[in-house]
Amino acid sequence: MPLETEIARFAAGQNANPPSRLGQRYSATQFLPEAGNTVVCHLDRNAPSHSAVLEARARLQALPDSERFLYTPEESLHMTVFEGVIETRRTEDAWPADMDRDAPVTAVTEALMKHLEPFSPPPSFSVRVKDVLPTGLVLAGATAEDDRLMRDWRDALTAPFGYRHKDHDAYRFHMTFAYPTSWIPDDVVPVWTRALNAILEDLAQMAPIIPLRPPAFCQFADMEAFEELRVLA
Repeated sequence: MPLETEIARFAAGQNANPPSRLGQRYSATQFLPEAGNTVVCHLDRNAPSHSAVLEARARLQALPDSERFLYTPEESLHMTVFEGVIETRRTEDAWPADMDRDAPVTAVTEALMKHLEPFSPPPSFSVRVKDVLPTGLVLAGATAEDDRLMRDWRDALTAPFGYRHKDHDAYRFHMTFAYPTSWIPDDVVPVWTRALNAILEDLAQMAPIIPLRPPAFCQFADMEAFEELRVLA
């Protein structure tokens, strides 16, 4: 999808309703409790090139009408490898088949820790930035082989988690910077389009490989922190 079209999806003229997760995952001013678990690669803050990612985030925050987005903390930045359970999504394709659908998230996390003990990880991978959106980065494998390995990780994790999301194969890897609380005015969209294209070009040059830590199984209470419980690679 062309970047201009992607950005237009955040335009006021394209959206009659408020953002879908507003009031559930976050309010206009803060993140709300929404416990769960997940497998993510945190941004490697020990790698010098991580500063390029933070600079891209800061440039987004400096754009006009950026106050229409609620930003996650820098320390929480990550790329999701496999979506674990979340208390507000207890569907067949997102909940372990051997767990009661009403089970507390903490009980599911404990069970998944045991399921992951014998997990044999696929080889490691590297990622690059593919696009920059108002909400953050779209990521892809640094090479075609990396793309394949990222998918191998997702496929391998369906076994210990005991489910496969309906959009499993179509999932788009990303690093979320922010969530929309309202929509960008239509007349500001061209400004964002030019700025995001410039940010994308600069980030690709400054960090051709986005520095990530190894995949880890994490738990969270909201979108502000993801506690690593078990490193999987």
